[in-house]
Amino acid sequence: MWGDALRFTENQSIKFWCKMTGKTKYDLDRGNHVVYSLHYHIIFVIKYRRKALYNDEIRERLKGIFRDLAPTLKIEITGVEPAQDHIHMLVKGTPSTDLEKVFNTLKGVSSRYLRQEFPEIKNMLWGDSFWSDSKFVATTGQVSLDVLMKYVESQNEPKVKK
Repeated sequence: MWGDALRFTENQSIKFWCKMTGKTKYDLDRGNHVVYSLHYHIIFVIKYRRKALYNDEIRERLKGIFRDLAPTLKIEITGVEPAQDHIHMLVKGTPSTDLEKVFNTLKGVSSRYLRQEFPEIKNMLWGDSFWSDSKFVATTGQVSLDVLMKYVESQNEPKVKK
């Protein structure tokens, strides 16, 4: 019974999203008793903004490390692009994704591997730190905040039957 209500609400929502965004399909993932779409924009910065990712070989290795770790963290990296002193990632998660574990694992493992494989990086930084302790994370989606606001505000409007 409740499953039918969830499907009905989900289908109504999908039709609304398509109408508002002009898309023909809303990209949804499914799990046990949940339908979701969770995307994150994540930025990590090198400690003291040092330009430790100074060549393509180091940047490509960093992308490879992150992509190798993604399955064990149960995330999908849909986009990744490092600059000399920071890295941007677009990550797709699940409702059970532990973001703090994702951050700590990506930073810790990449720091260790990069320091081992590129010892010259150690000269640019001091101590055991590679990444800054801070990070940036924002949820992102398939619609803009304006469209989402319209959707939320429309929930109390009377439904017109066709």
